[in-house]
Amino acid sequence: MAQEYGQVFSLAKQGAPVEGCTSSRVLLPGIVRFSLATGTDISAESCPRWRLLMVLSGKVCASYGDRRLEAGPLMALSLPADVPVGIASEDDSVYLEISMEAAMNLAAETGSVFKLADMVPYRDGEVVNRDVIKADTMKLAVMSFTSGTGLDEHSAPGEAIVFALEGTGTIGYEGTEHKISAGENFRFAKGGRHYVKADSPFKMALLLVLG
Repeated sequence: MAQEYGQVFSLAKQGAPVEGCTSSRVLLPGIVRFSLATGTDISAESCPRWRLLMVLSGKVCASYGDRRLEAGPLMALSLPADVPVGIASEDDSVYLEISMEAAMNLAAETGSVFKLADMVPYRDGEVVNRDVIKADTMKLAVMSFTSGTGLDEHSAPGEAIVFALEGTGTIGYEGTEHKISAGENFRFAKGGRHYVKADSPFKMALLLVLG
């Protein structure tokens, strides 16, 4: 993954599609960024692992059997294992494919479409957390913060990527503060010390790769 630790950036902009083409890049183990230009597609393929597609920009359509699932920015698609699934884009689209042998705790039904920010409510004066994926090697959690709440400084137990979903927040990383807004990303190194403060009602997803 080319992005340096401790900087606000956009995975969607980094992976802007090439006209008329599809492309992919491995970011971390089990996490691949796909970029599809308008009108392109990836032919139906069967994967032995369960997959979650996180759409970063554009609109993605997944088809298998008689099912057709559509998702836009900051939404996710849960796809079954061992079933041929085709992926198509109606406009320039970028998404992450997260795959693993098994999801120990999957908070969404396989074959569903959901908005990540809707996985957790706001609760006055509190931080609310929900694990969407919880496995031995990977975790995807969605969190909500009301204004003035946050997470105290701690270290990351693995490589991590933050996805700002709603509102604005401040991420402190190794002694420097960074403002982050919906649609932006931030990367932690394993062991990197960080904290989070909500400048407004703020929701984010945290993708953590352990090991």
